Amino acid sequence: MDNRVIIVKNLVKKFGNFIANDNLSFEVFKGEIFGFLGANGAGKTTAIRILSGLSSPTSGEVLVAGVDASKKPEAIKKQIGYMCQKFSLYEDLTVKENIMLYGGIYGMTKSLIKERTDDLLEKLNFREYGNKFIADLPLGLRQKLAFSVAVFHEPKIVFLDEPTGGVDPITRRQFWEMIYETAERGITVFVTTHYMDEAEYCDRISIMSEGRIVALDTPENLKKQYGADSVEEVFIKIARPN
Repeated sequence: MDNRVIIVKNLVKKFGNFIANDNLSFEVFKGEIFGFLGANGAGKTTAIRILSGLSSPTSGEVLVAGVDASKKPEAIKKQIGYMCQKFSLYEDLTVKENIMLYGGIYGMTKSLIKERTDDLLEKLNFREYGNKFIADLPLGLRQKLAFSVAVFHEPKIVFLDEPTGGVDPITRRQFWEMIYETAERGITVFVTTHYMDEAEYCDRISIMSEGRIVALDTPENLKKQYGADSVEEVFIKIARPN
């Protein structure tokens, strides 16, 4: 049985003469927590836009949940969830209104949305917040809710772009507990982060530099390969080889 949910072969993305993604090849598996690391400008965001159906590759093969990103990028959106640090929820809507809105966008029935909304509020201990505006919630609670909304429709893959930026260490730890629980349900978690300690929590990580993947393995194997005590040390050795 093929449990690959993302297959990328020789992906190239060009903007004029600029090559943002230079011959990327990798696979991601069902229920895996896959870390996608790299400095700003390394090409991560461009690759994620292609994988989430927001952009098309210049060349190469990209399959996401069995959908060809070159031919049917719109169809990818039905198979995935997406959360980013900058924008995920509408601040001028209540918690319940946000959940209902996204449930509708994901094509869920009203009865299923209501059922899962009740379950979600109970699970998050959010009963008291159901009718509160997102703008009135602390950042940590917003991030937890945004993640829960991103997987509300049980997608095959959820993309998390810098999901824990700006939250306190305790909330970050709780957030990662939610990530583990999601992966255990068989949902693949594809995460970018600037926090190198978080990379240690991933099953495998890739590190990008100047549009290319320069390292890809488990955190433990990469630390052994580079003679490092942490993923942060691996990252520094790759970013500053001299």
